[in-house]
Formats: sequence, structure tokens, C-alpha cells
Amino acid sequence: MALLNPFTLGAQATATKRPNIVILLADDWGFTDVGAFGGEIATPNIDALAATGVRFSNFHVAGSCSPTRAMLQTGVINHRAGLGNMPETIPPEHLGRPGYEAQLNNRVVTIADQLRAGGYRTYLTGKWHLGHTPDTLPTARGYDHALALAQSGADNFEDKPNLLIYDKTEWSEDGKPAKLPTRFYSSTLIIDKMISYIDSGRSSGKPFLASVNFIANHIPVQAPDADIAAYAERYTAGWTALRNERRAAAIAKGVMPGGVAMGTMDTSGDWSKLSPLERRQRAGAMAAYAGMGTAMDREIGRLIAHLKAIGAYENTIFVFLSDNGAEATDPMAMSAFARWNTNLQYDQSIAQQGRPGSLTAQGAGFASASVSPLRGYKFTASEGGLRVPMIIAWPGNPAIKGGSVAAGFAHVTDMSPTLLAFAGVAPQQGSFAGRRVEPMIGLNLSPMLTGTASTVHPTDRPLGYELSGNAVLFKGDYKLVKNLPPYGDGRWRLYNITADPGETNDLSRSDPKRFAVMQDDYVAFAKANKVLPMPEGYTAPSQITANALRTLLIPRLLKLWPVAAVLVIAIAALIWWRRRRRRASPS
Repeated sequence: MALLNPFTLGAQATATKRPNIVILLADDWGFTDVGAFGGEIATPNIDALAATGVRFSNFHVAGSCSPTRAMLQTGVINHRAGLGNMPETIPPEHLGRPGYEAQLNNRVVTIADQLRAGGYRTYLTGKWHLGHTPDTLPTARGYDHALALAQSGADNFEDKPNLLIYDKTEWSEDGKPAKLPTRFYSSTLIIDKMISYIDSGRSSGKPFLASVNFIANHIPVQAPDADIAAYAERYTAGWTALRNERRAAAIAKGVMPGGVAMGTMDTSGDWSKLSPLERRQRAGAMAAYAGMGTAMDREIGRLIAHLKAIGAYENTIFVFLSDNGAEATDPMAMSAFARWNTNLQYDQSIAQQGRPGSLTAQGAGFASASVSPLRGYKFTASEGGLRVPMIIAWPGNPAIKGGSVAAGFAHVTDMSPTLLAFAGVAPQQGSFAGRRVEPMIGLNLSPMLTGTASTVHPTDRPLGYELSGNAVLFKGDYKLVKNLPPYGDGRWRLYNITADPGETNDLSRSDPKRFAVMQDDYVAFAKANKVLPMPEGYTAPSQITANALRTLLIPRLLKLWPVAAVLVIAIAALIWWRRRRRRASPS
């Protein structure tokens, strides 16, 4: 693959000294979970990257993990990449339709494919969630080596799945089932393996792509004891106080406009009305969440320290982002069956929260604080689900103004073309290795890094998005959005998300012309990308339950069948013996 002219951000991107690329992808982090974005969670290593790089305060992803990962890897909208919906939330009648393969399809090419063809070493560790068969795992999609989790999440201390969704874990290494240590911690394991991959190829002299995909802070929320203990008393004031605190801090950090309006999240509940026991449980869950974030940050620091030790830090581009907003789902706040099943499978005592053997979740209340001052959270198309912290840093490049904030609109599909430009590798434009592929729709963000442009997206260019019936049309400063139940009422609304990122002022009536034009734009997007309407009565949470039952119940019943058969035979034998005995007894 031909190399481009040296990239304008300094002399690093030459054919002889092209930059390394490290992508640090967090799981389910809200907009203000990072210290540099206004959070109280200790994230000194991520904050240090922000101090040397640029924070993007208007950066958008998908409302859940695998659609974001597909767009990050390819620069192609999720419907064309095969992730029109996730395996866990897709209705059966959609599965296998064009764009709904529920895995990364063969019509797209990854950034790893392109960088490897351009002379890079390519490595991935952690969550993949874009396919689980040998032909859809990372080493079949451009990565030289990969330790990958094919599912949405797993236990962080042992090789155990989320037992409410999966029957077994699907960790693989280089396309084959992986043997994990008996005990480990996920963030440590992910960094250990990435360091070993980087070191194994150092003698080649080639630059590397390191895609580091944490499962922190996905459910189950788990962390080392010391990290949880550090936040033991931090959250006793509740989520409303924290939501207000973070709003003020986000303004002070420059990632939110002064005076930003903030709505009330009606799904979070009233902290003051909880019993003392409930408050203790919720504050403890948030302490575990914060501890998990700090543990992840510490591992990022360990990777950075290693790159400094081997002389690779200055010429490495770091990208930090979250795959979607904070997760509000909590099995212990759902149906009686969900609570019973969770208590059956896990130790759910308050003292055990976040520790081995527990299944801890942040819950809707503290999730509303994690996304402060935004509205909504994971799965929704509201800003709290789609707008996430993103940082790009290149420590040795003086053209990047350290500590600055880029407030213009940016999108996850922009990452692949941006990183390819940094690497001096010509991006695919509809063909790769002699075959036709979906062209990338993302744009190069480098003018936003140097401050020569506030955004690279033309104000008249619409960008559509849909997942599980929750839909968006971005255009300039404006956003057309609708959320299906249980996250909304299915009605379209219009917001200026530059002036009103908290989505507090619906402009659909006061700006009817724009509202109508953007609705037409969305219809055109949906038609061009073959977006399917959701089945009657569909909700993402109920579909997760239905899909889990379909994949778990039958296998578990089959496992129980031998026991059931023995019981039936034993009962039948007992009945036969008793009848025979009665017949043999004198009348």
C-alpha cells in the first residue's frame, strides 16, 4: 500500500519513523467519569494524556458496544458494517438480513487490515464483540496477534461468563480457545498481554497498532479491594448531589458550556426516599464502579511507563474513548425473576459488592451522574448514551496544543481515516486488496487537533444513526432524535446540542422548517442503509432477556436431562415397587 506524503503534524509521520498507535477503549464510561472531563474518579494517567493532547467534548459513538466497535474499526456506519443490532438485542426476524449479521461482515475492511498492509504490526487485547467464529475473530480481520473476548462482558477475576446472559466465556488467542490464568484481573491481563505482543515484535523495527479494549466498567462491576475501599465514603450523598457536582466540574474543565442546562433524569429515583440499607448498597456499588475505573487507569499508566522505558512513548499516538455512555441496567432493580436468578448465581451481599463472586451494577441513579450534565445513558440515542469522553495525544508532536478542548462535532467513524492519515497510509476508498468494500464515511480530524478548524463536518452534511429503534440525525449544531420505550415515547424531538447538550429545550415546534427537513434527511438515511423497523412491542431490555433464555435455557435443560431422567426412573421404580408390595400383601 502506498504511503502518503508526511503528515503535517510535524515530521514524525515519515516512511522511516511513522508513529505507533495505541487505542484505549473503555467500556460503558459516562461523559464525566474521567477526571479531565469533570469526574471525581482518580484517573491520573488518562488525565496526563489529556494534558498533552486534545479533549473532544462533542464526540459521538453508538448507544451500545459492538456497533461502536464496528465503526471504530472500519470508519463505516454500523448498518453497513453488519452491526445494525447486537447479538444480545437483535430480534430473531432481523438476524441475517443485510446489515444485521450481528458480526463484522466481509463488506468492510478494518484499520488493522490497512495498517498491516502499510507495514505496521497489529495487536488487539480485550473485548472484541464483533464475531466469535474463526473467520470473524481479530486475527482474521487484520491483527497479527490477539487475546480477544467475543462477548459483551465477563467476570474480571476468573474465566467465568455473566451467567445471566451466557453459558460460557469465549476468550480466544490468535483464533483458538485461550487458556486464562486461574486467577487474574481483567485490566491487568489485557495490559500484560499487550506489552508482551509489543515486545515480541520490537526487533522488526516496524511501528505498531495496539488496540487495547478493556471490559471496565461493564457489568459485572468488579475491582481490587483497595481500589473499592478508596471510595468507601465518597458517594453517601447520593446521585443528585454527584450529578450537580460533576456539572459544575465539567464547566470548569471547559468541556461543557458555562450555564449548561441540565434536566432531571426521571429514571434515577429520589435518593432521599431510599432506606439506609438501600443507600448503603447503592453507594457501595458506585464505590466499586469508581474503583474499577481507577484500576483500569493504573494499567494504562503501566503501559505508558513501558513505552517510555523502551523509547516508544514520544512517537506514539494515544486515543482514549468509551464505547457508549454509562450503563443503567441493574438486575437487582428489575423483575422478581431477575433478582432471584442473580441471587442464585452470585453472592449479592452488600459487603461483597465488586468483589470476586459478585455481580455488581452501577444502576440508573449513579449512571445519571456518570453522564452529567447530559440526558440518557447506554442504549438510548440521547446525548448521555452517545456523547463520550475522547482524547487524542501525541506527546512528541509540538503541533498539538496540550490541554486544549475541541468543541466541534466529531464521530467515531472519523477515527479510522484520522489514524491512517497519522500513519501515512492511504485509506481505502471503496476497494481493498482487489475487492470492493464499503467506503469509509469518516473524516480526518487533524485540523481540529491543530486548532485550524473547529470541526471537519460540513454544517449541511447529515449523519444518520439507528440502533434498536432509537434514532438520530445530526446536522451542524442540531440533532433530531427519538427513543423507543422504555427510554422514550417514540416521538421525534429537535435539539441544538452545541448550545443545549443536556437536551432540555425541544425545538420541534419553534423551528418547524428545520424539523421537517431533518426528518426527510433521516428517511433518506434509513432507506439508503436498509434500516429495518422494529417489531411491534420491541424493547432492548426485553429482547436481551428473550435471547438469553433462548440460548441458555435449552442447553441448561439438556444438562439437567440426565438428572431428570434418573429421577423419573427412580420415581417410576418406587411406584412399581409399592404397587407390587400391596399386591403381595394379604388382604
